[in-house]
Amino acid sequence: SLVIRGEKDEQAVLCSKDKTYDMKIADTSNMLLFVPGCKTPEELNADEASGSVIHSQIAGFSNNYWELRRCRPKLKKLRKLLMEDPYEGPDSGKDQTSAVSHYTTEDLLSVVQASEEEIMHQLEVLDACKIEGNGNIQRQMQVLKLFFFFFPPCREMIEHILLSYGRKYTDDAGEVYFEMREDKICRAIAQMLLQNAVKFNLAEFQEVWQQSVPEGMTTRLDQLKGLALVDKNSRPETIFLLKVEDLPEDNQERFNSLFSVREKWTEEDITPYIQDLCSEKQTVGALLTKYARSSMQNGVKVYNSRRPIS
Repeated sequence: SLVIRGEKDEQAVLCSKDKTYDMKIADTSNMLLFVPGCKTPEELNADEASGSVIHSQIAGFSNNYWELRRCRPKLKKLRKLLMEDPYEGPDSGKDQTSAVSHYTTEDLLSVVQASEEEIMHQLEVLDACKIEGNGNIQRQMQVLKLFFFFFPPCREMIEHILLSYGRKYTDDAGEVYFEMREDKICRAIAQMLLQNAVKFNLAEFQEVWQQSVPEGMTTRLDQLKGLALVDKNSRPETIFLLKVEDLPEDNQERFNSLFSVREKWTEEDITPYIQDLCSEKQTVGALLTKYARSSMQNGVKVYNSRRPIS
């Protein structure tokens, strides 16, 4: 089935079960006629197809039609809605006193411009958790910290954290085990360390970061792609939080935002921040060709904006 989604101040999109399409009115030089009960040649039986004339009533006509073009789902609104009222546990009085509405899956489907599969996938990416039927996103950084320091939250949250940050296994005896995902946990702890600092000395950050993760886990800078950016030109080198989900969804606005943060980017550095803009047949290289200008700097290809950044 198909559904049109969009509020009054939004450009409407058409959604199937798993895809989202922009809708645009296109003109045609051929007049389109609306004929109730109209049959195609394949639908006619042998007698009707032999050449007999069928009288039909024309109900209306049109000189334009809706043209559909596959587009990226507009998911930024999903995170914004869920973060309006983060879940703080069963003992918190906030849920009883909050005037902000909780959102069910059906509520999100009615206001977010994306297909059902795209919305459900994004909920997994956001580590959203259903609490008593409501799709409320958790303050996972806070809960994760408590979890590691053995101040356990409610059972419901413990299970959600284990599923979000680990893999579930069942042995031959039916015993359930969880193996924690090193990259995801290291990334989450790095975000906790960086979120209250404008910039962090890179060497000091790496030392504190390694000391903060559970024993046996190893931190690496490649775990922070799309989350934090290293400034190698500063002395000493620094690192700061730059989350891809906080950047604009529009292509040009995204590039404007990135070039306002840094004038010149290597392809390796900018790729995590524009990868999600690529359509099915579009590459990062094609995006850079369209929205950026390349040059060589100390033997390395870098990209800067094609237009002045205010």
